[in-house]
Amino acid sequence: MKFIQNSLPIYTLLSAIFLIAAVSCASSKEEEVLEKPNIIYILADDLGYGDLSFLGQTKFKTPNIDKLAAEGMVFTQHYAGTTVCAPSRSALMTGLHTGHTQVRGNRGLNGGQFPLKEGTQTLATLLKEAGYATGAFGKWGLGYPGSEGEPLNQGFDVFFGFNSQTIAHNYYPRELWDNDKIITLEGNQGREQGQYAPNLIQEKRLAFIEKNKDNPFFMFVPTIVPHAELFAPEEYMEKFLTKTNPEPPYQYESKLGPETYYDGLDDPEHPRYKAGGYGSQAYPHAAFAAMVTLLDDHVGQIVSKLEELNLLENTIVIFTSDNGPHLEGGADPDFFNSNGPFQGYKRDLHEGGIHVPMIVSWPTKVKKGSETDHVSAFWDILPTFSDIVGIETVGTLDGISFLPTLLGADDQLTHSHLYWEFHEKGGKQAIRKGKWKGIKLNVFEGNETIQLYDLEQDPGETKDLASEYPEVVEEIKGLMQSSRTEDSEWPFEEKIERDVKNN
Repeated sequence: MKFIQNSLPIYTLLSAIFLIAAVSCASSKEEEVLEKPNIIYILADDLGYGDLSFLGQTKFKTPNIDKLAAEGMVFTQHYAGTTVCAPSRSALMTGLHTGHTQVRGNRGLNGGQFPLKEGTQTLATLLKEAGYATGAFGKWGLGYPGSEGEPLNQGFDVFFGFNSQTIAHNYYPRELWDNDKIITLEGNQGREQGQYAPNLIQEKRLAFIEKNKDNPFFMFVPTIVPHAELFAPEEYMEKFLTKTNPEPPYQYESKLGPETYYDGLDDPEHPRYKAGGYGSQAYPHAAFAAMVTLLDDHVGQIVSKLEELNLLENTIVIFTSDNGPHLEGGADPDFFNSNGPFQGYKRDLHEGGIHVPMIVSWPTKVKKGSETDHVSAFWDILPTFSDIVGIETVGTLDGISFLPTLLGADDQLTHSHLYWEFHEKGGKQAIRKGKWKGIKLNVFEGNETIQLYDLEQDPGETKDLASEYPEVVEEIKGLMQSSRTEDSEWPFEEKIERDVKNN
């Protein structure tokens, strides 16, 4: 056996090996931290499936959102949490559908809304645990000021915007929330309309990106656009109006044709003036087009800021809407074909009320210009983020991670079915199972009739097939019962029994 003279003692060699391994491990961990993608989730308010030009809108253009779609992945079978604001957002935040999530309806309480509970795992708490800076900028609606559900108690480091979704009806509010403090908007006192809230909130979003450019961040963007009231800044309105009188006081005609005046609430003495009431609008078509154009510009500004800071390549940008198009404040979704190929609006469980666009851009991971028909819903976002950042979720979720779909992998799990319930308009339930969609209306009156549609052949839900497929109807009826848990705060079965008895 040949020996090497003057060789290092064995313990010295082992020490060197361990040191190299430790440095390598530390380096890998550092690279892992650096590779954590930033996440921006943009949630439009009452934007319909057909309100984007890449999905067929012809009355106005959305070039920035269209570009986001062209450079990312479009989900053609994506669903909101439900058909109105608060419960849809609760499903998003908690990974639980409306048969299990804590907030199952719009309920005003103490100057805000019914709160999420303390200790709830949300998108923000999960990402904060993973080392992310977290910020929310826009409309909250999941816990009144000072409650356990307010954003600072649900994992967000910073919040700026509207705590109450009712006050968020107004685009020139008297005040906004900056974390846990109210700030007065001097330009909006009395009848004044000097400070357009969506633009003020957008400034805070861009500042948050700038501040956190050197560490991973999660930015939740629950914009109030294009929810009623229908107000946009003058420079945006003028994109869709023609001056018929060149001298003040100006007079206008809408470039979108004849307009129907919306007679709203304009009396400063009224208790709901700038406190939830919708203001009047002489040009509601022009105003809606202007608002979505502004929303599109805001998306473009966010992407431009990411590019400026060299963050775009490792940032996930998601764009979607909280439910279908609204009919409030002079809105006219039929004029714009806002629900696209679908039937129904906000507050309906037909496709038009819950089938929403979703775009995911992630340049380093998601194939450019791709599209998927994977069936997904808001409650899938939490487990997807969990997979992305490597933090385990707590408890049983209704959601399924769609990370394999984003990465083009072939091991994507699928839902056995999706479930929704709605506590207004007599009570409604819906199930999607494969190609089948079942809807039950007037639940609180004891109605047992289920409408059945084949979404592959009839995405507009025009032909009820219940009489032809009774076995499918029975299966869906069973799923409507088994997919939910009764909650005393949101009685459903109890309300059915009480209302049937009273009738």
